[in-house]
Amino acid sequence: MPDRPEAVHTPVLCAEVVDLLSSRPGGTLVDGTVGLGGHAEALLEAGTSVRLIGIDRDGDALSQARRRLARFGPRVTLLHGNYGDLETLLEGAGRIDGVLLDLGVSSMQLDDAGRGFSFRFDGPLDMRMDPTCGPSAAQWLGAAPQGEIAGVLATYGEERYAERIARALVEARLHEPVKTTEALAEIVRAAVPGSYRRGRIDPATRTFQAIRIRVNDELGALERGLRAGFERLAPEGVLAVISFHSLEDRIVKRFFLERAAGCVCPPELPECVCGKRVEAEVLTKRPVRPTAAEVDANPRARSAKLRAARKVV
Repeated sequence: MPDRPEAVHTPVLCAEVVDLLSSRPGGTLVDGTVGLGGHAEALLEAGTSVRLIGIDRDGDALSQARRRLARFGPRVTLLHGNYGDLETLLEGAGRIDGVLLDLGVSSMQLDDAGRGFSFRFDGPLDMRMDPTCGPSAAQWLGAAPQGEIAGVLATYGEERYAERIARALVEARLHEPVKTTEALAEIVRAAVPGSYRRGRIDPATRTFQAIRIRVNDELGALERGLRAGFERLAPEGVLAVISFHSLEDRIVKRFFLERAAGCVCPPELPECVCGKRVEAEVLTKRPVRPTAAEVDANPRARSAKLRAARKVV
């Protein structure tokens, strides 16, 4: 398959990421969601002896990152894979001084009608980050029970009309499979009350988000990636995560707080029996948000939240 044209890409919270992941000389950083290479390029420029391992499940993005980072030569290693599998992907990688996970969907993916991530363009209902793995959104919608669909929309999309939308999708597929983004969006819009359709955001937004998360197992990958990434860090290494919605942010916040907590024994016990040690120092007491200037320049940065923690043991 020929490479796609170069996409425009603006990495979110880039200066803040570089500041948090400033590595020791000769250190190794992992960009578990390297995408088009924006954060990776900035990290490599900031540390002239830093080495970087870039991972992405999207082969098209990886091809563009390879071209963008080619000038750094052997300082860069790029791998096709899911950051949820960091434990396996980083076998034999040696000391890791920092890990970055940017959980956003790239502009290239959103703007490519053939990927099916957005209802702004009519295209095949795919939504897979890696089109070579697993069932597409259309395939999942064609087979999932109504209750499962409703649960996904309610849990991952926090959709108040999940039951109505799920029922409408199951009824629609009895007549014709839901195979395109336009078909899915229209079914959702017709299923919700008129007042909801006149709201601030398109009523299909939460459904698209929820199905994308389900198809790509995004929250499961996040939990696995957090555990594996933190475990692979050397002492004083930093794990930084950029999330874009509340479900992701809650998982990241809880993970960091659990690692930063010491003894969890009941206070009435005379001495600790749990043996839990403080493993991390939270570096972001509150999530770092983009400035107004960054949001003006890159509106897709609006919902970004950056959290980071340093491994202490």
